[in-house]
Amino acid sequence: MKKVLKNISVLLLLIIMIFSSSGCQKINELKLELGLINNDFEYIKEGKADKIIIQSTRDQGFRFIVTDKSTIGDMYDILSSAKKVDEKSELQPDYIFEIHENGTVHKFNYITGLDKNDYGNLYSDDAVYIVSKRIDHDIIRNLWNYRAPREFKVTYYGSILQFLNAFGKDITANSKKVGIDLSQDVEGAKYQLSLEIEEFEEELAKTMSTAKIVDNNSEEFDVLVSIKTQGYKTKVYKAVITVFDKVDKSETKYYINNIHENGEWEINVTNTRPNRF
Repeated sequence: MKKVLKNISVLLLLIIMIFSSSGCQKINELKLELGLINNDFEYIKEGKADKIIIQSTRDQGFRFIVTDKSTIGDMYDILSSAKKVDEKSELQPDYIFEIHENGTVHKFNYITGLDKNDYGNLYSDDAVYIVSKRIDHDIIRNLWNYRAPREFKVTYYGSILQFLNAFGKDITANSKKVGIDLSQDVEGAKYQLSLEIEEFEEELAKTMSTAKIVDNNSEEFDVLVSIKTQGYKTKVYKAVITVFDKVDKSETKYYINNIHENGEWEINVTNTRPNRF
């Protein structure tokens, strides 16, 4: 045990000596060797990237062209500190990045947040990286006038789960194959993120084991549940849930009218239209 501690002490001393004598260059070389950073984006640092285009995969209205040198420099800091890995996340990308370098376009898919299995959340055809959440908070939200309802995933996915708890027996009277279709919600799509959809899918299985998220396979379900956001502010969220039963060709609407009070969302789902909805 003493020998092991001695070896560790010697190793730490050597590292300190290296850092002290050689400075930042040695530190960066060691980080590069350990895979903690990368040098794949040096062309940005060298001033060869004249613009970066960021496009949401769910909201075509979210498209920004970044030409500001300071913002591009911030992107370099984040991307160059990304860790290279072998496998990418299987989740759907939330954004597409295009980095323009003197006529050459470097295209990357980006998934917001960190994958729980440590798979890459930024990838191209040639490489996969784990990028910190700074890119969400420091870049994307600064570009976008972010006006999502407070704790969007709580009011959005929580409403669907509460609806299933309250009216699940009604919608499964003719069938057990229930599809939850999020793709029809144009307004809600602005704030849908793949990691949060994955979390919702896990909660969905606990709430109604026979319900699944529709993924270009609506024909497989006998009952389709779709949600459409009607209006929202920071502390107000309204939406309509439409249930289409293919068996008896019926359509039924339910109403979400949520208010954020006392630090939390009060979720209200009814089968009658609320006043002033």
